[in-house]
Amino acid sequence: MHTNEIETITPKHGISWKEAYQAGPGPSSLNEAAILALKGFCMGTADIIPGVSGGTIAFIMGIYDKLLEAIASFDMVFLKHIVRFNIKSALTHAHLKFLLPMVIGIGTALLSTAGLMHYLLHEYPEPTWSLFFGLIGASIVIVGKKITNWSTGSLFLVLGAIGAYFLVGMIPRTTPETWWFVFLSGSIAICAMILPGISGSFILLLMGKYLYITGALKNPVDVKNLLTLIIFACGALLGIIIFSRFLNYLLDNYRNATMALLTGFMAGAMRKIWPWQHVEALVSGNTTVNVTTNVLPRAFDRSFALDIGLIIFGLALVFLLEYYSRTPGRLAHEGE
Repeated sequence: MHTNEIETITPKHGISWKEAYQAGPGPSSLNEAAILALKGFCMGTADIIPGVSGGTIAFIMGIYDKLLEAIASFDMVFLKHIVRFNIKSALTHAHLKFLLPMVIGIGTALLSTAGLMHYLLHEYPEPTWSLFFGLIGASIVIVGKKITNWSTGSLFLVLGAIGAYFLVGMIPRTTPETWWFVFLSGSIAICAMILPGISGSFILLLMGKYLYITGALKNPVDVKNLLTLIIFACGALLGIIIFSRFLNYLLDNYRNATMALLTGFMAGAMRKIWPWQHVEALVSGNTTVNVTTNVLPRAFDRSFALDIGLIIFGLALVFLLEYYSRTPGRLAHEGE
């Protein structure tokens, strides 16, 4: 259901808070809510990793359009209800029943997996990148199947691939830690987080704020870290409300070209998650940044066999999820 289809829905006189919440689209049982929260957890875990997008996971699990519609439901109609203190009407208009389980899952992932992802990427980089290389490789095939007209779509696919390829090859910068730049970082990174193929974490790397934000996530009870996260979240909230409406418009009116462009983004971004990388420290003034260069495997040994096995496992896992998601009565219908 699109936002403009529910703008006329207003709660009846005397409606309860529970009925106002239940009026919007979303899971109709605790089991469906739990599955939607699990999908959010997968999205949040993906967003922690530079080069992997939560938007890609949303595509795989068949909830991408619903996610954009839910975010877009926080529009001027919603704001008018809030300003007039018609809170129940605002609850009825917004897709809170869909977003709440997903936000809980994403938040849980961000708080619980940040340390684990840092550990895996530092201690076991090749196996970790191999798994995600397979995951994203299969995702490209799945999203690419949604392109219905290749005569026009191929151009946008190539443009998206070239743009993402050069974007992920950019060198991270050192930037200020002032509140306005943290706010700006949240606004920009969140746009990438809902774009398949463009990683919000990598945008934070480019803006020099990845370690700063993930460091705050590791210890959110610290007052300074908590304030940083609140400012970042406010920027992300503004960015996602604006950008989701624009992306929703493109999908409604130029779906084929948009799907081709998103597929290209994912293909070009594969440069960032190539499993075999050479890391070199680059000194710029008083700052040292790590620059990665894609290389061939050092040796065709057991380690290489493990990497290939994880790539195949990632491919198989995504195709299995996609098959399960489009099977009637299964994950594709959870959260509706």
